[in-house]
Amino acid sequence: MRNPLILLGLFLSLVGMQSIFAQKSDTLHLEGNWRFEIDAADVGTTAQWFSRKLKDNIILPGSMLTNNKGNDITIKTQWTGSIYDSSFYFNPRFEKYRRAGDVKFPFWLTPEKEYVGAAWYQKEITIPKDWDNKHIYLYLERPHTETLLYLDTQKIGMQNSMVAPHQFDLSSYLTPGTHTLSIRVDNRIKDINVGPDSHSLTDHTQGNWNGIIGKLKLIATPEIYIEDIQAYPDRTAKEVRFKVAIAQLKQQAEKLKLNVELETFNTTTTQKLKPYTASFKISSTRDTLFATIPLGEKIALWDEFDPALYRAKVTLSSSAGIDQQVLQFGIRDFKTKATSFLINDRPVFLRGTLDNAIYPLSGHPPMDVDSWTKVFKTIKDHGLNHVRYHSWCPPEAAFKAADLVGIYLQPEGPSWANHGSALGLGRPIDTYIYEETNRMETHYGNYASYVMLAYGNEPTGRQVEYLSAFNEYWKQRDNRRLYTGASVGGSWPIVPNNEFMVRGGARGLDWKNETPQTLKTFTKNIAQFEVPFVSHELGQYCVFPNFKETEKYTGPLKAKNFELFEEDLADHHMLDQADDFFMASGKLQALCYKYDIEKALRTPNYAGYQMLSLSDYSGQGTALVGMLDAFWDPKPYIDVTAFREFANTTVPLAELPKFVYTNDELFTATALVSHYGRTILNANQNWQITNEKEAILASGSFDTPEIGFGLSTLGEVKVPLSEIKTPQKLTLTIAIENTEFKNHWDFWVYPKELPAVTTQVYECTSLDKKALKTLNAGGTVLLNAAGKIVKGAEVIQTFIPVFWNTSWFQMRPPHTTGILIDPEHPLFNEFPTEYHSDLQWYSIVNKQQVMHLEDFPADFKPLIQPIDTWFMNRRLAMAFEAKVGNGKLMVVSVDLNDPEKDAAAHQFYYSLQKYMASAEFNPKNDLHIALIEDLFKTPSKQQFDKYTNDSPDELKPKNKGK
Repeated sequence: MRNPLILLGLFLSLVGMQSIFAQKSDTLHLEGNWRFEIDAADVGTTAQWFSRKLKDNIILPGSMLTNNKGNDITIKTQWTGSIYDSSFYFNPRFEKYRRAGDVKFPFWLTPEKEYVGAAWYQKEITIPKDWDNKHIYLYLERPHTETLLYLDTQKIGMQNSMVAPHQFDLSSYLTPGTHTLSIRVDNRIKDINVGPDSHSLTDHTQGNWNGIIGKLKLIATPEIYIEDIQAYPDRTAKEVRFKVAIAQLKQQAEKLKLNVELETFNTTTTQKLKPYTASFKISSTRDTLFATIPLGEKIALWDEFDPALYRAKVTLSSSAGIDQQVLQFGIRDFKTKATSFLINDRPVFLRGTLDNAIYPLSGHPPMDVDSWTKVFKTIKDHGLNHVRYHSWCPPEAAFKAADLVGIYLQPEGPSWANHGSALGLGRPIDTYIYEETNRMETHYGNYASYVMLAYGNEPTGRQVEYLSAFNEYWKQRDNRRLYTGASVGGSWPIVPNNEFMVRGGARGLDWKNETPQTLKTFTKNIAQFEVPFVSHELGQYCVFPNFKETEKYTGPLKAKNFELFEEDLADHHMLDQADDFFMASGKLQALCYKYDIEKALRTPNYAGYQMLSLSDYSGQGTALVGMLDAFWDPKPYIDVTAFREFANTTVPLAELPKFVYTNDELFTATALVSHYGRTILNANQNWQITNEKEAILASGSFDTPEIGFGLSTLGEVKVPLSEIKTPQKLTLTIAIENTEFKNHWDFWVYPKELPAVTTQVYECTSLDKKALKTLNAGGTVLLNAAGKIVKGAEVIQTFIPVFWNTSWFQMRPPHTTGILIDPEHPLFNEFPTEYHSDLQWYSIVNKQQVMHLEDFPADFKPLIQPIDTWFMNRRLAMAFEAKVGNGKLMVVSVDLNDPEKDAAAHQFYYSLQKYMASAEFNPKNDLHIALIEDLFKTPSKQQFDKYTNDSPDELKPKNKGK
């Protein structure tokens, strides 16, 4: 592995590393119409396309995609990104989605056009006479990815960065008059392979577009000019140190005057400091000036609550003229103390989401501050304070907006060095990561919101050695932020010198294997770590697609994946249930996020979480894991107020041993609070238990006069349940008085003793002779099919919904996303429920078989309907009723009379018995007995076949870093 100091030397020798903030200079803006030509055969350089006029036109800033340039999408399109479930290409069921002219890929959003290769962009420029003898450079913001520049017929050079502007010094080449700029942009993965699934370029996310999407301009400054400015605030010393890199076109001795004007610009009262002025001498072509400026006694600090910012106007005067740059920065200390983060010596808990570069209206990230401000305000409105950029770095506008809104950012190098790439093996990627993160420091290092850095996501290779050196390099180079080698899952090797961990292994709900409660924490999972632990990609609970969202895709990316899933659902006779599936699965998703986040908040020494994601992820098989859609718009099953209850600066918590009770029990709960607000709280706290009519059944308060930072215990709640005579849902609410902070937990109470039900129903576990005789005679049969189902046995159901999605993990279980119920059906008269999964359904649903009704009549609807993964769209059931022969039949695939099950299951069994004994039990559908018998005999005709023996890297044996 190469020495980081050698890498730095290589980096500093590269062309065009000056940082542009705002500059007093002459500027030619180059936005607008450019000549254009696709170089699919890669002959443009040898054929000297730069010496002739290109034949097409394009609008910049923009991409080939936004200009509708490139190739039509076909089944043979070579995508940038892994596809682990190849069944789409072979499965006869998907043949109609592979047809030319209307290909519908299930894996990600489909661009209207695609192109990977070289393309040429050309424009005439006219250089004014007064630019003679000036420093002139071309500024290209966010090209993708490699640029080769020609001025007239002169080759200027090549740059390759996915994180920073490409800048070309043209001072030695430009003369007054008309010239031609020709830029060859190449978006192929060449020697530098960051990994085809890196969010910086993969088709799973923003896509591997070709173009230039930000500012395009020529800038002229005096021949002695400011090349870069870095500000290093010192909160303790109440001063800021400026490091000003100076350059001149020719080596000469020159006297310089440096002037710095400092003031706050987004505070209630503007603080304007005394200007700083100093004289210097320069004799080489490059030098560095240092200026330390006192900030006075009343400094304005930056954090999530008060994001105060300073503006510095730096002016360099010389005989060549005046050069000026303006930069913004904030004064803050973002540090660690043991296992906690501190912002300006106050504890901070990172409540985060990922930005996965999903931009469905443009196919690339926004380049303006307003768009980013809107996103950050949405994140902040949901109670969050942190964003991680998974294997990519956002443009400068994002940092500016985060500074203004008060959001802690973790940008990353543009790499997921896996799936065909690796670190520490002497490949070009090793050097490129250092180059790119240095460019990030140069261009974005002054922004207060830039508080954390990782190389990128989940690498392979000699990762521990490489990332340890990476951490050491950055710790020594820049103390303005904290460093971790990589953001990784729980099986990745530990990098020992991480300043904080972003890691899996301490996230999720183990409700597949244990009854839901709120007593357990992640304490054991993080006990080995002596630095702050932040959960990597918490959640990933899926929701069924919202097909109404499809009409929102008015840009160059189309939701062909949604169209495919919708058509397939119609083919399975359930399109009329699509909205119900979406809403019911969404309620379960929101419930899982609530209890996962609360588990993190209950864990001592836990430092934060990063959801994946607050908004939907359109790639990797379509991962609908967000409670906002891909446009950062809300979904109807949860609103921002409800989300903030369990994701906010201050969150009341409750330790509950269970959620299902009988009325002979004592309800007990320990009240806690997680507090990471602006100040210590001096407020009373109260609790109450209400019923569904919002009547208060019990209430009380806690004697905790002061709530300090971190996790605190408020007190105990104890309420006898003997007065509850009927089955019902109750709600415990804990509130901090005179604040917005409150939280609630639903629980269910059932009678301990249930009366016997007199019934003529024949109950059986198979369609035996007596069952058939009873049906033929016009009788009623309850068939308990638990454990005996064959048609549907391949469908694995747990209470927890699909993780990420079943395509990316080749149908790894679970396969369902909750259940759909009609709560008004008389089956539930004695079992109060809503239309979706809730915690009283746990023992009825978890690890229970489902029945696949693939041969049932098209209009047949079950009474309890598990919602299948949208890749299969099987019509499933846990309970259904029908007329069979002369009789009436109820079939359930769960043993409700199992003594190991809880009171909710027994209450539902009672409700079922009462219903079947009543006149209301009158099924509408007639079914032939052979259809019922087939559920126990014949496997499903629709089976998942992955058509490949490979598996995702995440599922392969653990990487030991060797």
